Amino acid sequence: MARVTVNGVSLYYEQSKRGEIPLVLVHGSWVSGDSWAPVVPRLAESFQVVSYDRRGHSRSATPAGQGSVHEDVADLAGLIETLQLPPAWVVANSFGGNIALRLAVAHPELVRGVIAHEPAAFGLLADDSQLRPTLEETGRRIRAVVDRIAREDPAGAAEQFTETVALGPGSWQQLGAAKQQVMIQNAPTFLDESQDPEALDLDLASLATCTRPCLLTLGDQSPPTFAPIVKKLAAVVPQSRTRDFRGSGHIPHVTDSDAFVATVAEFVGEHTTHFARTMPIA
Repeated sequence: MARVTVNGVSLYYEQSKRGEIPLVLVHGSWVSGDSWAPVVPRLAESFQVVSYDRRGHSRSATPAGQGSVHEDVADLAGLIETLQLPPAWVVANSFGGNIALRLAVAHPELVRGVIAHEPAAFGLLADDSQLRPTLEETGRRIRAVVDRIAREDPAGAAEQFTETVALGPGSWQQLGAAKQQVMIQNAPTFLDESQDPEALDLDLASLATCTRPCLLTLGDQSPPTFAPIVKKLAAVVPQSRTRDFRGSGHIPHVTDSDAFVATVAEFVGEHTTHFARTMPIA
C-alpha cells in the first residue's frame, strides 16, 4: 500500500516499474485507480505504470472545503514530480481527461503526451445551438443526481448517474457489487465537482499552444455529447489525432481492454523515438 503526500494531501497510488517509459493513469468521476485494473497488467509489460486515487476518492485523503479542478491538476503534477517520472505519458478517462489536458498546457515539462478518452468538457458546447436541447437534458439529469447526493442518497445517486448519464439503462447491475460500492463511496466527490464552475470547461486558446502529442478517443456507443467535444478539441490541439472504439462506450479500458491497450501502445510507440531526440528522458 503506497502513499505520497502532494500539496498537503495524502494520495494512494500503485506503481509497476517493469517498463522504462512512465505512464500515469488518471481516472474519471465516481471511481478510483482500481478502474484501470483490466489494462494495468498488460500495460505494465511495456511501461512503468502508475495509477492513483484522486483526492477525495476511495483511499486518498479528503480535504475539507470546496475542491477544484486546479487542485487535481496540481496533484497530478506533484505525483509525477515526487515519483521522479517526468516527462510521463498521461492516459485519462472522462473528467480525468480535463485534468490531463490542463496539465499538458500548464506543465509541458512534465508530460510526454496525452491519451484522453472522452474528456468531460461540456462547457465547450455551451454556445452550440444545435446541441442545446441535448445539453439541457443532460444538465437536468446531472442536477437530479446531484440533488440525490445532497439528500444523502449516494446509492440512488450512483445508480441514477450510471443509468441516465454515463453508461445507459441496465448498466448499474452489470457493474457488479464491488464497483457499485466504489461509486457509492465516491458520490460526494461528484457533488464537489458539480459545484466547481471551471470543472467542465477547457480553454481552447491555451490548448492551441499545446506542444505535446495528443490522442483523443471516442466510443461509438457513448452519449452523443462526447463526439462534439472531441471534435472541438481535435480542431485546436496542434499535434492531435482521434480514434474511435467501435462497439464501446465511455469506459473502453473496461469494456474493450485489448483494443485500449493496443491503441495506447501504438500511439506511444509512434512518438517515443521522436521524443527521445527532442527532449531528455528523466
